[in-house]
Amino acid sequence: MVKLNRFIQFNDETIDANLLLLYERVGKALADAPYLNMTERKLIEFQPKEGNVSLSVFWRHRREDITHAGRLSDVYLLTTGFWKHFSVKPWLEFRKRYAEHSIRKFAEELLLMLEEYRLMDLVQKERPGTENAFLVRRELLMEFHRDLLKSNFQKGFVADALMNQLYITLHDSLFSDSQVDWQLPIKKIQNIVTYATDAKSTFDMINLTESIILIVEEILENDLILQYYAVGESISEETVSFHYHKGMSEAEKGEDEVKETIEEIFRTWHRESEDESGIHLQFELEHGRSGKSDGGEAVEGNENAEIEEIGRGNSAGDEKQNRQQPEEDKKELDERSGQKKAGNHFGKENINVVYEEKFVTIKMDEKNRKQLLQWREQQKPYVRSFIEEMKKRMEMKEDVRRTGLMKGRLSSNLLTMAVDERPRPFYRKNSPSEKLDAVFGLLVDGSASMMDKLDETKEAVLLFHDVLRQLSVRHEISSYYEDADNATKDVQPNVFNLMHTFEDIQKDDGMTILSFETNEDNRDGFAIRWMADRLVRRMEKHKFLLVFSDGEPSAFGYDRNGILDTREAVLEAEKRGVSVIHLFLSSENPSDDQRALFSMMFGNKSAASDSVEDFTDQTIRILRKLLAIVINQ
Repeated sequence: MVKLNRFIQFNDETIDANLLLLYERVGKALADAPYLNMTERKLIEFQPKEGNVSLSVFWRHRREDITHAGRLSDVYLLTTGFWKHFSVKPWLEFRKRYAEHSIRKFAEELLLMLEEYRLMDLVQKERPGTENAFLVRRELLMEFHRDLLKSNFQKGFVADALMNQLYITLHDSLFSDSQVDWQLPIKKIQNIVTYATDAKSTFDMINLTESIILIVEEILENDLILQYYAVGESISEETVSFHYHKGMSEAEKGEDEVKETIEEIFRTWHRESEDESGIHLQFELEHGRSGKSDGGEAVEGNENAEIEEIGRGNSAGDEKQNRQQPEEDKKELDERSGQKKAGNHFGKENINVVYEEKFVTIKMDEKNRKQLLQWREQQKPYVRSFIEEMKKRMEMKEDVRRTGLMKGRLSSNLLTMAVDERPRPFYRKNSPSEKLDAVFGLLVDGSASMMDKLDETKEAVLLFHDVLRQLSVRHEISSYYEDADNATKDVQPNVFNLMHTFEDIQKDDGMTILSFETNEDNRDGFAIRWMADRLVRRMEKHKFLLVFSDGEPSAFGYDRNGILDTREAVLEAEKRGVSVIHLFLSSENPSDDQRALFSMMFGNKSAASDSVEDFTDQTIRILRKLLAIVINQ
């Protein structure tokens, strides 16, 4: 679906999908946590429930090398520093003590600033290769705090100005004088901060923080106005402790203890979400695996008691059927309804997707018949010339020779007859293949935004179908969309409307193509994985997946994450031997931002049409290039 340009341009910005995937891979390797997801937010942050680690937008709009180094410093700090060396229990106790304090935010963020300083030094000692990234980080952040210092002080944001001053004190080796006239013992506070170089743990930093709080709590009239750190916000009692019912066995106890590190918190949440994923277990990790009943009026059973009443459920069948596993019931229900669950197989952004594969209902009306005849008559010269061109290329292809034979065609190199004791001067040509060893899958965006260009899209799809059908190349065509009206957080229904399948071989599905209609949203990454799965099962050597769409993906909870998910799906398909090609369908020339977006999602395999009339020409160009690859290899 085409995305509307927002009035404020920076609201529409997204990090390059390839770069974000790079940082995610680095983070996963450093943390030894393959389940981590990398996102971008206002400040660096952990989100254990979602498995997310967030980079800061602070590094945007700078020189490319500075942006890269800054983001790498975020990754190092989060997935090596805070991940393994930040003590959670002291942090929670500290937050609890200062929960009602007048300068609570200043206390918490000062501690996180001191911890950042300690952990940067620790990570740099463990991994000397991080030095350059941290050097860039220090220089940029010191410049940032210097710019804010005077401004905050003049506005009366004294707590903020003090944060700025203490950051400069920590990282400026020259220990420069303050730019403002403080009404508090700034030298004494700065001296306390310098002891951070000797701190060995989170507990040591808490002691330094509390020493500063004792000095300034009666002087500072207001708490922080701006926010500088969010890294500890999601590390709360809720995320670090799991509550079990009273009947837990002794063997299972111990999991409710506070975790020592952020690494342990993430691993626990990941394990719980893996073990207990699904709509049927949405109760906030409340466990009742072997608990006793809470009913206080229970009566002990008596095996000699007479049966007074027999209760029956709604299901029919014998006892064995009634004991059927819930998972099997769900599977049968999905099969009967025609829906399948995506699960983890189609990417983390599509776990709650359920999808249905069905054939397009053919409309055998007079209008479609006339339109089909008209389009085919218009396309006939192009199709004929294209088929002839492909066949000539196949005939002109230089066949691979088998040389060194005892019989066959005589080679022009007869030196072997004079030199070798048993000369083999003959060769044979391999018989040229009559069929192209290729298979195609075509995905057509079925979202509502395609409505204004639906006829031109059908015409391009029809050309694609007729060319491959006459060349006896197997192909499959399907539109895809998400049912936006019924999409929820737990279930996102998707539909694939099949127009032609691999099994149809050379069947003429022209009327089916003319019968497909637009619907609602589009979930591109999911659709690409679905079609790639079908292509991978084919035996042909060359596998191509074409995507016809008119904009970026848009579905429930898929707005910004959809770009990254689509890029991941394309990379996964390419690794599996499926080449993904994108054609942007638009009634006008794409903007530079749109071209950059398509390049981000599809790499250099994205083409754009200048107008709706150009769809069929672009389709022919793409097929010509792809089939030339097949013929020449």
